[in-house]
Amino acid sequence: MEWVDEGTVIGLRGHGESAVILEVMTRFHGRHLGLVRGGRSQKTQPLLQPGNRVALTWRARLDEHLGEYKVELLTSHAARLMATPVALYGLATIAGLLRLLPERDPHPGLYEGLAVLVEHLDEPQLAPPLVVRFELAMLSELGFGLDLARCAVTGTPDDLSHVSPKSGKAVSRPAAQPYLDRLLKLPAFLVEGQGGRQPSAADIMSGFALTGFFLRRHLFEPRGLQEPPERARLVELATRLAANSSTD
Repeated sequence: MEWVDEGTVIGLRGHGESAVILEVMTRFHGRHLGLVRGGRSQKTQPLLQPGNRVALTWRARLDEHLGEYKVELLTSHAARLMATPVALYGLATIAGLLRLLPERDPHPGLYEGLAVLVEHLDEPQLAPPLVVRFELAMLSELGFGLDLARCAVTGTPDDLSHVSPKSGKAVSRPAAQPYLDRLLKLPAFLVEGQGGRQPSAADIMSGFALTGFFLRRHLFEPRGLQEPPERARLVELATRLAANSSTD
C-alpha cells in the first residue's frame, strides 16, 4: 500500500531510540499517523514540528498497519508559531479538536481551514476569530453545525444577535428580548456581512463561549473528556489582547 499527499503536522511522539510517530492532518487522507525512522535526528526533527506543511509518502504492507512516512518539508511555520503564545495555544487547541476526528477519515474542508489558520496564528488580532470559525467548522463537519443564517423565530436574516442553546439556531434581537437569560450571544464577526470590523474583547469572549458550549455538549462530554486546558489559556490571552488593542 502506498499513497502520496500533503499535510500539516499536528503532533509527534517518540518511538524507540530514534524514530517518531508523526500525526498529520492531510488533504485527502484525514488525520493520519505514520512512523518516521530517524525522526529524532538533528537533521529530521526540525522538519516534523507542529504547524509545518509537509509532503508525505506513506507505505505499509496492509492498509490497517501504522505504516511509514517519508517526509519532505514544504513550508516551515513552526519557528514563527513558537515565538507567539497565542499561536502556541491556538495550535494546541486545534490539534486537540482534530484528534476527535476518526483517524483516516477525510475532511478536506478542515484541512483547508487549518492551512489558512496556520498562516495567521501568530497575528493576535486575526487568530482568535479564525479559531472560533474553525471550531464552528469542526462542529459542522461532525454533524452538529449551527444555523446562523436567519432567525429561528421570524425567519429574518437581519439583526441576528443570539443563538438558542437548544436548537443551535440564530435569533434576532427583537425576538431574543424576552429570553436573554436563556440565550447565547452571537458576536457580530460570525454574522454574514459583519466580519469586517475588528472584534472587541466582548466579541471574542462571546465567540469562544458560543463554540465552547456546543463543543462540550456534542464532542467533549459524550466522550467523557474535559475541554483542553490550552483552550482556556487561549481564550484568556485572546480576550486580554483584544482589550489592550481597543485601548490603543
